Amino acid sequence: MVVSVIACVRVLPMRAVLAAGTVLGRAFYTFDRLHRRLAIDNLRAAFPVRSEDECRAICRDMFSHFGRLLVVLLKFSTMRPEQMLACVEFEGEERVVHAHAQNRGVLLYTGHFGFWEINALVHALTLKPMAVLARPLDNPLLHDLLEQVRTRTGNSVFYRRGAIRRVLRALEANQAVAFLIDQHMQPADAVYVEFFNRPAATTSALAALALRTGAPVVPVFALPLPGGRFRMVYEHAVEPPAPDDEHAITEFTQRCTDVLEMYVRRYPELWLWMHRRWRDAPGGENVKGMFPAASSEVADAGEDVEERTQ
Repeated sequence: MVVSVIACVRVLPMRAVLAAGTVLGRAFYTFDRLHRRLAIDNLRAAFPVRSEDECRAICRDMFSHFGRLLVVLLKFSTMRPEQMLACVEFEGEERVVHAHAQNRGVLLYTGHFGFWEINALVHALTLKPMAVLARPLDNPLLHDLLEQVRTRTGNSVFYRRGAIRRVLRALEANQAVAFLIDQHMQPADAVYVEFFNRPAATTSALAALALRTGAPVVPVFALPLPGGRFRMVYEHAVEPPAPDDEHAITEFTQRCTDVLEMYVRRYPELWLWMHRRWRDAPGGENVKGMFPAASSEVADAGEDVEERTQ
């Protein structure tokens, strides 16, 4: 089935691919009642001044976006490097170059926002290949396919428990390592920070690694543009708190989360509202996530690095 879809998108122009993705996303919006309800509930809580119609419109556009993300990723998996680069433009990439010049490695982060998988692909073609922290998919065929896509431009993927050692080696070699920081973490492995004015259990690994190694932390966001193009935005590095601050990890995590929230507020339709981000809050349905939960190796990384910084 997936192979057939890839064969189809290979010959389609990007505009047609985006249109097909929109249809796919709207179909999920129509038939996936549980995730639609969860997304609308999250939007109501995040934007209490928005009307019900506005929340439903954002939800519908969000489902459309994630349909486009899936099909565009399959399209990119069929493209040559020069074709990929012809579809994108970069903003702030000199900040990554400056970060690498410090020779401590670079910690990149984003969320389930925009076209984050596309950013990883083209980042390796323009800057340096990165390592991506990810969770293995339950379906081995889809897992192998996604790994092939993620690594086809030179990136590597860190999966296994104990990934912290591989991350530290990558940073010591002045490589970049990419994190997603918007997944719910088990409370024992998390720090709680404010995200849309609600406490959210968030990985401590990014902040702990930054404080441990001194690696700059650069937020990254991949935005859609008209005409089937995409903009890769590299923001200013997040300023770390004083390392002797007893709350340094929580404060650093909050600063990183604030940048992500700023982008989600600007482009709410580009974030994964059907994720149970605030699942420690009372009430609500137990809806299975559409994307993998935060992986144990990320949790272990945070715990391990915290121990080393104490």
